[in-house]
Amino acid sequence: MDLMKTPSPEEGKKVMPGLHRRHFLKYLGAGASLAAIASFAACNKDDDNDNNIGDGVSLGSGDIAVLNYAYALEQLEAAFYTQVIASQFAGMTATEVSFFTDIRNHEIGHREFFKAALSGNAIPALEVDFSKVDFGKRDSVLATAKAFEDLGVSAYNGAGRFISATEAGKTYLGLAGKIVSVEARHAAYIRDLISNGSFANAEVIDANGLEMSKTPAQVFAIAGGFIKTKINTNTLPA
Repeated sequence: MDLMKTPSPEEGKKVMPGLHRRHFLKYLGAGASLAAIASFAACNKDDDNDNNIGDGVSLGSGDIAVLNYAYALEQLEAAFYTQVIASQFAGMTATEVSFFTDIRNHEIGHREFFKAALSGNAIPALEVDFSKVDFGKRDSVLATAKAFEDLGVSAYNGAGRFISATEAGKTYLGLAGKIVSVEARHAAYIRDLISNGSFANAEVIDANGLEMSKTPAQVFAIAGGFIKTKINTNTLPA
């Protein structure tokens, strides 16, 4: 399929049958309860609903906007790897199937974690457009996977500064750190599949040995080409 919605939670359960809400926090090593996170999110939702000004799906404001931003990217990645496994490219090895399945499961776990944490503040399932990806060809799949993984790492690195200094914000930041480290492992694996030893080249690491980051605007300029659902990004930090 060229146009598709991200897999439903029910589909996620089929992929990871033992994974549900209380396991997301255990899986990510979180110290705060999901109820506390969801409660904080609800309390910080704008009462006057000004976030809906503008076109497209609103991400909300403050920490909610940043979390929905991450949730949108995780939806995109989960949908992509679900399709990679569903329509495997010619010559995919058993090892590649195993690793791509692991990555798919990680991304579904990330997606469902954000959905549960955001609760009623979560944006809806996004419709994505992978019409530019030839899932039957290894080069096309790996090039897209590389773009998504590098983008995901730079997105988390760029958005961390916008999380509030509240106790809940510190919890969010800690969780984001755990997720971005997993995304970086994915990126390294994909890069080495394409060109062995390229996992930490100058495309992603600066002269100081630091991972590069991107602003939300830079990220959506790239990711937006694969998201059919219109998203109002006006409330994201500039």
